[in-house]
Amino acid sequence: MIAAFIFVVSAVIFLQFFVFYCRSLIAVSSKQPLSPEVQDVTGIQRAPSGEDFNRVMQLLHLCPERPEDRKGIQAIDAYYRLLSFLSATIAGLVPSMKSWTELERGHCTYFAAIALERRISFSRDMLAQQMDS
Repeated sequence: MIAAFIFVVSAVIFLQFFVFYCRSLIAVSSKQPLSPEVQDVTGIQRAPSGEDFNRVMQLLHLCPERPEDRKGIQAIDAYYRLLSFLSATIAGLVPSMKSWTELERGHCTYFAAIALERRISFSRDMLAQQMDS
């Protein structure tokens, strides 16, 4: 019984730290403006929607990876999936939670769009280095 209690408390604490970590990643990316080029590529013209996340992630996976981005992108992807699960289950019963999950899913999409912009810039830099060589 005590082991089960410790497991549940540990899982809740891990989930809390995971959410704080993801929200801190999102907060950092939200301060960066999205370039018009990435807005055109992603189709995001104003506030991003959670429905755009999968499309932006597909575009993101088409670009060469930046090693420093990998863990953050994986964390935000897992956070988005957690939010989608909450939206499909618990948020149906609590209207305020539904709007919060949709807002957070939009922030996840914006994070992915900023990561896409970084990867495009990284690809350009790699191409410029190859042209100089």
